[in-house]
Amino acid sequence: ILGVPPLQACIRKKLEKENQIDLSGRSIVVTAGSNMGFLNLVLAITDPGDEVILLLPYFFNQEMAIRIAGCEPVLVDTDSDYQPVLSWLERAITSRTRAIVTVSPNNPTGAVYAESVLREINALCLDRGIYHLTDEAYEYFVYDSARHFSPGSIPNSQSHTISLYSLSKSYGFAGWRIGYLVAPSELQGSLEKIQDTNVICPSNPSQFAALGALEAGKEYCRPFIEEMNQTRRIVLDVLSGLSDKIEPIATTGAFYVFLRFKNRNIDDMELVRSLIEEYRVALIPGRAFGVQGACCLRLSYGALPPVMVNEGLGRLVEGISRLV
Repeated sequence: ILGVPPLQACIRKKLEKENQIDLSGRSIVVTAGSNMGFLNLVLAITDPGDEVILLLPYFFNQEMAIRIAGCEPVLVDTDSDYQPVLSWLERAITSRTRAIVTVSPNNPTGAVYAESVLREINALCLDRGIYHLTDEAYEYFVYDSARHFSPGSIPNSQSHTISLYSLSKSYGFAGWRIGYLVAPSELQGSLEKIQDTNVICPSNPSQFAALGALEAGKEYCRPFIEEMNQTRRIVLDVLSGLSDKIEPIATTGAFYVFLRFKNRNIDDMELVRSLIEEYRVALIPGRAFGVQGACCLRLSYGALPPVMVNEGLGRLVEGISRLV
């Protein structure tokens, strides 16, 4: 249920070396992807009617998981650079709050949360007696001067910090459904019951493939991340030519750009439909990520090598120039 022993040992070594996490008082659970890990965690730490705080724009699978558990997602805005604001989070906490969720590097915005902000959120959770759920699926996807920080590495965070990881992104394992989580040991019994009732465990072939990936290590990923950064720079350079229509973009992580249009009255779904039908380029509307009262689109460049990205960007720029 918890994962084959060789993979468990390899994950433990990786977490201690790369993420600087002290695993005393913590359990590792291998899951069929980090989405499954998130749902299992919400089921383990909440009762129906409880609240879980999500930062806007949120990752839609997490919002759905919270509702599946019979809980209420409480949505808290981020600032103009999509960074969390501690005072806004403080005001959102109630007697029913069970956790604050952070996703850094972020899906859908590409923002990388500052270490100081993540430390403040972690301390707030400890002070209020709630969990800090930290989604680190894009931990390797950071660019320029940005640095990924694991809140689980904070001293004395064992009792309230839960970390989620995925191999789908960092090792190109999309579809193999393999991820893992690190949680306080007191939750292990509940997580075992939930996982055993759900899918029991990820498939053994996926687990041993994951073992091979982790044994190859972070160096295997480096050339792909460097190529991704080249693509990112092309995307940002081309989109800078639309400064009269979209607000400035600051993205230093993951492989997303969140386009925020200056004209807030555009219907994002209609814009997406027109871009697909007329210009053969697909983005996701901001409403899918909880954005209301503004027109936003998420652009993903994760599957676009540099040699292909210009064609798609050309169609996108033409479409936005004519439609907006």
